[in-house]
Amino acid sequence: MNAISRIKQAALQGAPVELEINGRQVAAFAHETLIEVAAREGIEIPRLCYKPGMDTAGNCRACMVEIDGERVLAPSCCRHPAAGMKVTTDSVRAVAAQKMVLELLQSDMPERAYTRHNEVDFWARKLALGQPRFAARSQPARDASHAAITVNLDACIQCTRCVRACRDEQVNDVIGLAFRGDHAKIVFDMDDPMGDSTCVGCGECVQACPTGALMPARDAALAVPDKQVDSVCPYCGVGCQLTYNIKDNKILFVEGRDGPANRERLCVKGRYGFDYAHHPHRLTVPLIRRLDAPKSGDFTMDPAHVLDVFREATWEEALDVAGGTLARIRDTHGKRALAGFGSAKGSNEEAYLFQKLVRTGFGSNNVDHCTRLCHASSVAALLEGIGSGAVSNPVMDVTLAEVVIVIGANPTVNHPVAATWIKNAIKNGTKLVVCDPRRSDLARSAHRYLQFKPDTDVALLNAMMHVIVAEGLVDQDFIASRTIGYAELEQNVAGYSPELMAPICGVDADTIRYVARLYATSKASMILWGMGISQHIHGTDNARCLIALALMTGQIGRPGTGLHPLRGQNNVQGASDAGLIPMMFPDYQRVDNPAALAKFEKAWGMPLDSTPGLTVVEIMHAIPRGEVRGMYIMGENPAMSDPDANHARASLAALDHLVVQDIFLTETAYLADVILPASAFPEKTGSFTNTDRLVQIGRQAIDPPGEARQDLWIIGQMAARLGLDWHYGHVSEVFDEMRRIMPSIGGITWDRLEREHAVTYPCTKEGDPGQPVVFTEQFPRESGRARFVPADIIPADERPDAAYPMVLITGRQLEHWHTGSMTRRTAVLDSIEPDPVALVHPLDLAALGGKPGDVVTIASRRGEVALYARADDSSPRGAIFVPFCYYEAAINRLTNAALDPFGKIPEFKYCAIRVALGGVVEQQGSFGGGQVLAATLATAAAP
Repeated sequence: MNAISRIKQAALQGAPVELEINGRQVAAFAHETLIEVAAREGIEIPRLCYKPGMDTAGNCRACMVEIDGERVLAPSCCRHPAAGMKVTTDSVRAVAAQKMVLELLQSDMPERAYTRHNEVDFWARKLALGQPRFAARSQPARDASHAAITVNLDACIQCTRCVRACRDEQVNDVIGLAFRGDHAKIVFDMDDPMGDSTCVGCGECVQACPTGALMPARDAALAVPDKQVDSVCPYCGVGCQLTYNIKDNKILFVEGRDGPANRERLCVKGRYGFDYAHHPHRLTVPLIRRLDAPKSGDFTMDPAHVLDVFREATWEEALDVAGGTLARIRDTHGKRALAGFGSAKGSNEEAYLFQKLVRTGFGSNNVDHCTRLCHASSVAALLEGIGSGAVSNPVMDVTLAEVVIVIGANPTVNHPVAATWIKNAIKNGTKLVVCDPRRSDLARSAHRYLQFKPDTDVALLNAMMHVIVAEGLVDQDFIASRTIGYAELEQNVAGYSPELMAPICGVDADTIRYVARLYATSKASMILWGMGISQHIHGTDNARCLIALALMTGQIGRPGTGLHPLRGQNNVQGASDAGLIPMMFPDYQRVDNPAALAKFEKAWGMPLDSTPGLTVVEIMHAIPRGEVRGMYIMGENPAMSDPDANHARASLAALDHLVVQDIFLTETAYLADVILPASAFPEKTGSFTNTDRLVQIGRQAIDPPGEARQDLWIIGQMAARLGLDWHYGHVSEVFDEMRRIMPSIGGITWDRLEREHAVTYPCTKEGDPGQPVVFTEQFPRESGRARFVPADIIPADERPDAAYPMVLITGRQLEHWHTGSMTRRTAVLDSIEPDPVALVHPLDLAALGGKPGDVVTIASRRGEVALYARADDSSPRGAIFVPFCYYEAAINRLTNAALDPFGKIPEFKYCAIRVALGGVVEQQGSFGGGQVLAATLATAAAP
């Protein structure tokens, strides 16, 4: 029984029945299995194919029990209790059967174990079995073709736990049981080597395997840890809980933990993307730019010259130069001459202190982070229409929805564990509608796939609203009691009939009508979206349309409904909540609101600036004008992530003073005047808020290398150099200050987080359970009502023409994260995807006269890059998709810095390009520079 079935069964469990197990009277529910009932009663029954949380298979027959009155033994994992049933688990007959199964399986086990937790050996010891009497059969050879997982089929017992993990839990459909009888075996796709299969490396099969037949590569399962530390994943916003296994201050391997968002599941990044923390490129001593080392935005990070650019320094010297110079710029050129970029990868406490430092130490609101580059337009629309920038329902609510719309998002790549819940919901009857110019993996499971033309979101969504209005499918009671502005929206969508919009958006009118009806008439419909919605100059309008769809149909405020912008980074939600944005204090209290201003002036004990600060891209434009002269950047890499990256790099190089706090010599750090070596995610403790508004603790598992220091300490030291008198000890003291001035988390204590591991906000009073579903009765706007905001078609800032006839779409890929500074220094992830690639439609590639693997050069009006072509029909003809994680082909050199006027977010998802065969892929990147630096300093741990 999978996770969703268990949820539904629990709601329908009914009254218990009485039965007898080993002479003991027990109560059980009819949906339970005998093995579950016995386990609850402390009675051990051998099991191999059975694993809690999975559908039962009953094929190993190790769990046989005797039921009074029945001729044959019964597998306890498949039988359900009945009133009056008498079960014996340890009868002579049952034990004999259990022993025979284990002895037969043991005879085929290899002499050398592949895991310390071989369950065949475990149960053989429990039943006091000796050496098996039967000869071993011939066994298949090891398959080590996959970078993350080694296949040892000589240890396979064909329990099919891996099959069910892949098919039922992750729904990746890679692993199967093929052939018949004595020739039966586990296969990958069409019996390919695992490394050639479509395996995505999530490792769910590894976590499920009882014998080591599927194990982490390099015999990691045989390593014996000194300690285990429970924490959370440092990558996407799903917030999967995990356990680090540590030995000698090194992470050996990672296991999934039963957290609210993941239920032990992980993706390839979460399970295998941990060894960046031990990479020899780690920065381990403070560095100061040499006086004779000029800065240039047009740079090549030549490893031969890294040490000609920077010199080592003590912490005292580096902090004095970093903070002292920023203070002099502030005092000479004014408070707004400084700016700070914080990090969505850092903790809530780091984000809070960083924005507090900028506002009190710099004296302005010039503080931002990567939310400006991902969901700023979504937040702007949500604050405007709903009154809150957070999600209304957790991802897991897809299991309760009848209809789910995923638009402008690719969860299987960007939020893989969340995607598994969507796929599980589909298997249980939920209808999925995927709307996207690119055909994602979820499209193959969708009830309907709407491949609309890039940049035509508003046309499609307004056409859907037209149908809902014209056919009387609106929820009049909800509109009348809980919203304002509907009349203006109704008037606006009247001109957007499906017949008129179909040629514009590329989706036929009948399909638009069908999907609109489906969404409006279901008992529970939910919308999830990603940066395909937000990263446009009309991103706020796109989100306004999604909000209007939910409001006009009343599909919000109930389980299984609502609006969920999938958060990109592990703490982008928490960083925004903590005030790491230029126009809001913590908890989205506007800096130009007199009451909010007075509140924070009192809390922080000094006057504050009431003028909203500059955003990420605005700061880059202000630097050449001389308006911003100094910057402090913590854990961000705008030299790679900003649009029109050539301009961003030139701006960073033009600063009078740049301080970068990071764990690697990133492209941004290369332009710094002072580099402060910081702590990686597993080297510190803090709270993190996932996409579901779930506040969780990430615990320190290892120590920072060399002289690297934890980020909270560095921020505090910088604050002292800027004249601030801070006295924080433990991270919990920072969290306590936050909860005193942030009503949304006011009821969450640090002790509670330590005890419960996760609490959902809003949680305003201590002891409150938190609210996974919000807006159930009213919206957090002054009137208590949500607001409809009409939207009209606005074309992209830059359209294709004869000189630049194609469209560039940028984004992430499964194996690499953001700008690649962590994942490209992770052995497994970089082995799977080592080279920069452009995903080109096969027909477009053929039209160029090229083939897969050829080098192509992509050019826009801002620059050009060369990279390898990969034939891929997920994008429509005329559109090319490129991940932005590759320094050698930094695709943001090409993207357009034009901004959405409301969210101030750049138009990453659409710019005009031309493509030609040929070019040279840069072989020299930031990683070469880091190698020389690390080798010279020789203080980081070996990989």
